[in-house]
Amino acid sequence: MTLTFTPEREELRTVVRKFFATHSSEAQVRTQMEAASGFDSALWKLMAEQIGVQSLAIPEEYGGAGFGFAELAVVLEEAGRVLLCAPLFSTTVLATNAILLSGDATAAETHLPGIAEGRTIASLAILEESDHWTEDGIVLRADREPGTTTYVLTGVKEFVLDGADADLLIVAARTETGVSLFTVDAHERGVETTALATLDQTRRQARIDFAGAPAQLLGSEGDGWRVLQGVLDIAAAALACEQVGGAAQVLEATVDYVKTRQQFGRQIGSFQAVKHKLADMLVELESARSAAYFACAAVESSSPEVPIAASIAKSYCSTAYYHIAAESIQLHGGIGFTWEHPAHLYFKRAKGSEALLGSPAYHRELIAQRLGI
Repeated sequence: MTLTFTPEREELRTVVRKFFATHSSEAQVRTQMEAASGFDSALWKLMAEQIGVQSLAIPEEYGGAGFGFAELAVVLEEAGRVLLCAPLFSTTVLATNAILLSGDATAAETHLPGIAEGRTIASLAILEESDHWTEDGIVLRADREPGTTTYVLTGVKEFVLDGADADLLIVAARTETGVSLFTVDAHERGVETTALATLDQTRRQARIDFAGAPAQLLGSEGDGWRVLQGVLDIAAAALACEQVGGAAQVLEATVDYVKTRQQFGRQIGSFQAVKHKLADMLVELESARSAAYFACAAVESSSPEVPIAASIAKSYCSTAYYHIAAESIQLHGGIGFTWEHPAHLYFKRAKGSEALLGSPAYHRELIAQRLGI
């Protein structure tokens, strides 16, 4: 089982890389990460109109382009290279897959066309104060209003990706039958959003308080955790691709630097100790790439190996990206520690992504459980 990069997918990569080079330069990233919203709405619209990024993995019957996960993975890898400031991951990976995997055709017809056209920003709210990516970590209450199909949500969600900018929230809540998923209009009454200060300023998170917020059931009541498990596995594979893109950019920039920086009359890249570090970074990157691509191939083919492959990819790619980003700062010397140099931006993204969707230790535990060890 391998992920085949067809000529069409390679052309997509070329187009997306050129687009991001123009619209997501380092200067533009710095501007957006300090802005109130954290992303450029005009760029988000342009992504939908010129490339159709948001619609790639959405079926044609819901207004999408009807491609698969592999095409989306290409875009995510390129987005990771430039630290794209946009609600791409939250909308196209988390929320979209939650709707699709729920099997709720009515919700798909209602919400997916807006996502595909770039009109709707969506996110998935799972984590609470326990900070557990597990079923028992979900305690937010959903109570059905008598005689209606409407539920009301009461509780708090933490660390919601792009939660402050979302129009649509997919919320995991607990009913009498277990964990269920609900769609919530983020602009409705009873929804209060607070932007959080985060280490990685290129990826925004929010706390969302629900005080009797009206919600509609997504899928079947009590079936939420099954859906979430599938979403989180897909998201782990997607995030691994993004991490590979970031790590690749870091290594390339570091190699370029050591070829030009001189010390004692020589390029520092000619020193054996530096060569050893770069070689180790390359091995880590290529190993991470293999793990990420295998997980993507599993998702693309709907293989039963997805849960194991996704956790392996998330665990290894998180560690590799963090180590490569840290070594890059060391190899850049004094300038690597400054605010003006982009090295710290990648280091912070690597650290934030390491915790997102569960730490490497959490996924290693998942692997052991899934293998019955």
